[in-house]
Amino acid sequence: MIKLKQITKSFGKNQVLKGIDLVVEKGEVVAILGPSGSGKTTLLRCINYLEKPSDGEITIADLTVQCKRPSKKEVHALRGKTAMVFQQYNLFRHKTALENVMEGLVVVQKVPKEEARKRSVELLEKVGLAGKLDAYPSQLSGGQQQRVGIARALALNPEVILFDEPTSALDPELVGEVLGVIRKIAKEGITMIIVTHEMGFAQDVANHVVFMDEGVVVEEGKPNEIFVSPKEERTKQFLKRFTPEGTYSI
Repeated sequence: MIKLKQITKSFGKNQVLKGIDLVVEKGEVVAILGPSGSGKTTLLRCINYLEKPSDGEITIADLTVQCKRPSKKEVHALRGKTAMVFQQYNLFRHKTALENVMEGLVVVQKVPKEEARKRSVELLEKVGLAGKLDAYPSQLSGGQQQRVGIARALALNPEVILFDEPTSALDPELVGEVLGVIRKIAKEGITMIIVTHEMGFAQDVANHVVFMDEGVVVEEGKPNEIFVSPKEERTKQFLKRFTPEGTYSI
């Protein structure tokens, strides 16, 4: 289970997160929606301490971290329980697809190279890249690079995978292949938190939808509750841009 309690984050005088509470059960797929600047990506980055929260409490499985004064050991342990898939892939340009997936296993988890190689090959096959093991990022399409990123995250066997708008940097025709891979792994019961602007995908894949605006959670619930019968006026306004007129009941 993942539990966020009163997470705040400020950049100077700009408070980006204003006391976020969120519970994610093991095996849940949570989609976080909201306009640009609502704090979605900052929240993801706070969960694994790419950004240090100003205050609050993060619990992942058996680890609870008080955000105001965490120890280095706690931050390291928290990061070890998460894996992140970035908008811009963040692959090592000088390493092959296989080497990119192996890197975290060998360097961070100290897995023997042969074992890491076997696991990495299996995962690249799983995301449809069996024929691209020795390809460098420059030889791969955006969709293929993002699938390497997903395999790299899966390799670490984390408690939760964090996806930061995984299709936003892709050409439209490549979006489907990445969403298809995420759909596939969602069926395996892997806990995922996905910041996305793909409304149909969120409605189809998520068990739990969160709508954020101006640094707060405005509304959350099951996909049908949010997409079909949103309660908050701000949620209704946001979804009107994506939902055909008359699709949800009010």
